[in-house]
Amino acid sequence: MAVDYTVIVVYLAGMLAMGWWGMRRAKSKSEFLVAGRRLGPAMYSGTMAAIVLGGASTIGGVGLGYKYGLSGAWMVFTIGLGLLALSVFFSARIARLKVYTVSEMLDLRYGGRAGVISGVVMWAYTLMLAVTSTIAYATIFDVLFDMNRTVAIVLGGSIVVAYSTLGGMWSITLTDMVQFVVKTIGVLLLLLPIAVVKAGGFSEMKAKLPTEYFDPLGIGGETIFTYVLIYTFGMLIGQDIWQRVFTARSDTTAKWGGTVAGTYCLAYALAGAVIGTAAKVLYPNLANADDAFATIVKDELPVGVRGLVLAAALAAVMSTSSGALIACATVANNDIWSRVRGAVRAPEGDHDEVRDNRAFILVMGVAVICTAIALNNVIEALTVAYNLLVGGLLVPILGGLLWKRGTAQGALASVTVGGLAVIGLMAGYGILANEPVYYGLLLSLAAYVVVSLATPATDAAVLAAWRERLAGRSPEFASEPVPAPQ
Repeated sequence: MAVDYTVIVVYLAGMLAMGWWGMRRAKSKSEFLVAGRRLGPAMYSGTMAAIVLGGASTIGGVGLGYKYGLSGAWMVFTIGLGLLALSVFFSARIARLKVYTVSEMLDLRYGGRAGVISGVVMWAYTLMLAVTSTIAYATIFDVLFDMNRTVAIVLGGSIVVAYSTLGGMWSITLTDMVQFVVKTIGVLLLLLPIAVVKAGGFSEMKAKLPTEYFDPLGIGGETIFTYVLIYTFGMLIGQDIWQRVFTARSDTTAKWGGTVAGTYCLAYALAGAVIGTAAKVLYPNLANADDAFATIVKDELPVGVRGLVLAAALAAVMSTSSGALIACATVANNDIWSRVRGAVRAPEGDHDEVRDNRAFILVMGVAVICTAIALNNVIEALTVAYNLLVGGLLVPILGGLLWKRGTAQGALASVTVGGLAVIGLMAGYGILANEPVYYGLLLSLAAYVVVSLATPATDAAVLAAWRERLAGRSPEFASEPVPAPQ
């Protein structure tokens, strides 16, 4: 394993070096949080694909293939569909807003009164997303070094926190590009063909496995519907995803670069399912389906290649973790802390915004590591995160983009009713049940429509400013929301 260890160590050292390089470029708030809004199509596509394809998409996607066959691709497939929908229908308008957070978009649309509650919900989502990615380090480092779970979380988490704190979005962008290349080579170009060949090819796989392993809908219609509801819609509104949209050089880059990334996700989904199906032929009696990825890598790949593929898994986890971490810190600082302290925007030069955001990444990173050590169940944590996101924020965000009659009171009612309903229903039905997100979303929609129609329409001046911003005709206000009408 000496060669494999060398590959991993070089990879991790490279991540830290890019953090140091990024620190030299991040001289302003815009550079630190959204890479100066300067990413071109190639870099934008690579980083967007890296952020959405995390440990769940790689290790979990192979595990679903092991358990269900080709239909196990549906989870990652719905992520790709969500990214395609975001890119084609919404990303150009989102990029033209020139904001830093989803809550700032809500303030612009509704007149400065919807941000705090939505910020808390979004913060909870990004925190839990970062936690679940950080927990995944334990699995990978256990395979690599037979390392204690807590030590593995601290080691992996510290590397991500270090390069994210140093250079912000520039460092994360550079590391994500490397991670995108490593994942492409390790999973698509190496592990996929090797796994199929080792399993005897598709004809042998079909001969040894039940026919339902090759049924595109074998995982079940209700499961597919739930994946669409949680992951496809989740891609449309997550702060971690929107913050990448804000990095695009132009709305055209956001649209077409995101479309390329979404298409890549569809291919990655199928690859994971095929690898899992091949693993089922090779190791039919694994106790845990999520062990399929590590098992086939350890037992079937040659020295050096094994290290690269394990680095690919590590890359998948680190890209999601760093993206969720900077999103969590951005929301905590810009949407919650700045409003709680009641601070007005200070004159230029009075304080160092890069330093403030860097401090928040460090604090949130420590919180993520500590929470990851305390928690055990990744699936439950991720389910809570997406249930809160979709149940609480989907309706007011899409409503604000699509329905001009929506009001601030309707948005607040939607976030409150949807969020509380999801929490209550998870307590009643169980965290992993489908009902909480189904009913929570319906109640959120009902509250939004009823309260919006029962309250006065949004002030015409606010809507006019919103339309100007959507059209890209207003200057960047550095996250200064449109004031509420008096």
